[in-house]
Amino acid sequence: MDKLIAGYRNFMASRWPEEHARYAELSKGQNPEYLVIACSDSRADPATIFSAGPGELFVIRNVAAIVPPYEEGGGYHGTSAAIAFAVLQLNVRYIVVMGHAQCGGVAAARNMETAADTPFLGPWIKLLEPAAQKCRHHDQPDLERETVKLSLERLMTFPFVAERVKAGTLSLAGARFGIADGKLEVLKPGSDTFETVSAR
Repeated sequence: MDKLIAGYRNFMASRWPEEHARYAELSKGQNPEYLVIACSDSRADPATIFSAGPGELFVIRNVAAIVPPYEEGGGYHGTSAAIAFAVLQLNVRYIVVMGHAQCGGVAAARNMETAADTPFLGPWIKLLEPAAQKCRHHDQPDLERETVKLSLERLMTFPFVAERVKAGTLSLAGARFGIADGKLEVLKPGSDTFETVSAR
């Protein structure tokens, strides 16, 4: 905890004085325009990558940035509940699914044995099987991109997402962040190809 406490003290000394008014306003409620679904990987933090301030992003993070298929009934639907909250309660305007390079969860989809000894992980990674089958003769970056596309497809199985997309009040986007080179690729609308965003 020492490192985290030191970081908190640094936050209070440097950022808090500048952003105190913003936090005071946010204490009345949040109104983010963006929902970002990203991997839990410590190297791919959406707020850092997009230089976002407090209150700008509603973020869901899980292993491999997976959107599960829409389903009702028993079980715990943490990711689905957060999607529903963002769309129906916060009225976000954009959903961005952001994968990243060197994703361990995506790599595990090629070799399920790597997830065998970790509770809960195997069934979760198995959700990537359609992408893994499609990319069985491709390299890891292609599979990372394909998993983003799969999550975008599954978002459209959520009725309230599909309704808002069709009404033009919600837009979906896909992205992939490069850990080593810092490059951001964005899925071109209406296409299967990713384009690198200019850094300037």
